[in-house]
Amino acid sequence: MELLSVYAGEVTAPPLRKDAARNRQRIIEIGRKLIADGTPIQLNEVARAAGVGVATVYRHFPTPQALIEAVAVDGLEALIQAAERAVEQDDPWTAFRDFLVRIVDAQLSDAALSPVLSAPTAALPGTAHLLDQLSSLFAQLFERAGAAGRLASGITLADMTPLICGIAFSARMHPAIDPQEQAAVGRHYLDVVLNGLRAR
Repeated sequence: MELLSVYAGEVTAPPLRKDAARNRQRIIEIGRKLIADGTPIQLNEVARAAGVGVATVYRHFPTPQALIEAVAVDGLEALIQAAERAVEQDDPWTAFRDFLVRIVDAQLSDAALSPVLSAPTAALPGTAHLLDQLSSLFAQLFERAGAAGRLASGITLADMTPLICGIAFSARMHPAIDPQEQAAVGRHYLDVVLNGLRAR
């Protein structure tokens, strides 16, 4: 999936100069580390850690949310690819369930995904484009499971984002001692939710 200059806020844009591209990548790496550590993004501090001017950071990422979205791009693209594969599966419930497992696991392994998936709007047009693709594919998975009679009555597509993001949040709040244990907790909570979603 090719998406030019998504970090700079344009779906298509001229390629950056080599020095600008290196600066941008360095800023993203610092942002990724801060997000993984649970440290709030402050662009002035990002500039200091990246060894670039504050104006350089703001030129690429006008807000902390824009930087978080840049960090999340790889994860969003991977989820889109997983959703595309899921849509091709024959069994609607298995496809729906397996993708929910994938998206919960992804949020627990990539801390940038949850704030992007749960945000009311995207800061960058490129992120909005990716989220639109992901939402469309997920809607197909949800509707296929519903049409097959596999979803409990009263469950709506609008219920799903709070539930999915809530599972990841709850797993992070659990006193798990390592990432593998945290992932197991996330899958346990997802099983609880799936029991409520599944038609009897």
